[in-house]
Amino acid sequence: MEAFFEVKRPDEVFELIQGFQPVGEETIPMESGLGRVLSRDLTALEDLPPFLRSTMDGYAVKAKATFGATESLPALFEIIQEVKMGTASPGILSEGQAAKIPTGGMLPQGADSVVMEEYCDLLDEHTLEVSRSVSPLENVIQPGDDLKKGNVFLNRGHRLRPQDLGAMAGLGILNVPVFQRPRVALISTGDEIVPPEHPPGPGQVRDINRYTLAALCRRLGAVPVHMGICADRFQDLKDGVETALKEADTLWISGGSSVGTRDLTLKVFETLPDFTLLVHGISISPGKPTIIGLAGSQPVIGLPGHVASALVIAEVFMTRLISRLGGEEKRKSALGRTVEAQLSRNIESASGREDYVRVRLTRERGKLIADPIFGKSGLISTLVEADGLLRIHMNTEGCYQGEKVRVIPFDSCGGGLE
Repeated sequence: MEAFFEVKRPDEVFELIQGFQPVGEETIPMESGLGRVLSRDLTALEDLPPFLRSTMDGYAVKAKATFGATESLPALFEIIQEVKMGTASPGILSEGQAAKIPTGGMLPQGADSVVMEEYCDLLDEHTLEVSRSVSPLENVIQPGDDLKKGNVFLNRGHRLRPQDLGAMAGLGILNVPVFQRPRVALISTGDEIVPPEHPPGPGQVRDINRYTLAALCRRLGAVPVHMGICADRFQDLKDGVETALKEADTLWISGGSSVGTRDLTLKVFETLPDFTLLVHGISISPGKPTIIGLAGSQPVIGLPGHVASALVIAEVFMTRLISRLGGEEKRKSALGRTVEAQLSRNIESASGREDYVRVRLTRERGKLIADPIFGKSGLISTLVEADGLLRIHMNTEGCYQGEKVRVIPFDSCGGGLE
């Protein structure tokens, strides 16, 4: 019987992680901000646009002068000027006067609306006939309609998207305050682990976890810090952990396929100053033998050594950890990004734990089908074949064929399931 001292339910682990604090702040050029997380609210320091702007090609007029205009009784206007893009029109437009204006042009002073070209006819070079009335500010963007001076337009904790950078550019915001990207130190442990470039000898395997975990970090905007492979010896691991915590904001040790190695990881953690054990086992499969603690304010994580277990724990819990350390407020971790599918076969589950089953997603007759992929937690192939994870709640004994289920899709690089 394995000894776990602080076994937590998944929801309890989520709550613990939510209490972790973001890393520091920095200011970066706006054009480098894509994917970064704001560390402060951004306020518009000017109106966008800063002037009355036409949304149509047509004629700028005083709306009042068009009231009652119809095809049988059109309103007549004197064309006094043509608005040029990027310039302010001279003079003031009086009632009964019009100015030809392009989309995006600045309305002349005195004009308050734009009549679309479709409702205008030229009687001669200077005389305009309008066959439809317009209301004040019709076909016009007012100053501040897009972004208003003094208003917060992006909140702290928001991950920046292309359109957000566009808004900043429009307001002349050239530098942006963001949270630093969390640095994640990765240590792979095990006497049997060798680097991928080394042919494995008898009883040895290549290091897989370093690369899956590092890729997950990069996908989420964190910076993986490779600390190498560490043998299953107390002092070696202790030295590696102490060095890693000087280099990074959080430490993840992947290893501990055996009970003895898990005990070694915890013993090393317990030597750290101000260490607090938060989790020693999660009621989840795969991935129960997971350790979460704090060394001062730095999260230290002991992940399972089996590759499927390590990546499932990373997808379910470490995504949320990186979001918290990176200051992101809205991300709900993997559990907040699900798609509905129909289960292709029965799945049994033990009550009292949450199961995360690898599934393949296909479409049949317009329906999304989730097909379970079964395999031991040491197999990377089950993850390669899978499109996501099916979460089976801890108080159920499984799911049935044909049942509608929610699947957590693995994030892809620039793509998704059609």
